Amino acid sequence: MKSYIALFAILFAFTACTQTVEKEVVETEFEHDVLVATVMPVGDSGVAGSVTFTEDENGVAVQGSFTGLESGKHGFHIHEFGDCRADDGTSAGGHFNPAGNEHGAPTDMERHMGDLGNIEANQDGMAMVDYVDETVSLEQILGRGIIIHAGEDDLTSQPTGAAGSRVACGVIGIAQK
Repeated sequence: MKSYIALFAILFAFTACTQTVEKEVVETEFEHDVLVATVMPVGDSGVAGSVTFTEDENGVAVQGSFTGLESGKHGFHIHEFGDCRADDGTSAGGHFNPAGNEHGAPTDMERHMGDLGNIEANQDGMAMVDYVDETVSLEQILGRGIIIHAGEDDLTSQPTGAAGSRVACGVIGIAQK
């Protein structure tokens, strides 16, 4: 009987010392109108730059500049994960595709949300992007990855456009106002 009383006393003391923590869930509206990604080299590619995503009346303005590229076209995509830890950039996963669409061009009605097409580098290895995308959603791309590929996205091959290896990676975050 004493052992039951002792066990009860221990359980009572343990229960009395624990705290219940309640989490407050606050539903808020997405309040960020500018996102940014700083793009860093994958491996020893030397590719770097930045891209902003800004709310626009016709969609999302995508504006950026990059250096260290070989001249020509390079696939430019939003990828599933904001994870650039892998030496080859594969930790960013595949193209961001919340609707489960086929790969396509940024002008296609149905495509991956992450299909941003190509950027074209000049002879000095510099590339710029500046257009409005009607498919991209700021709320859905926050925390995702940006990848620049070694080769041109053919805009048709499934599921990635056959753009080759990854030469730069960045994470989309909230821009300072």
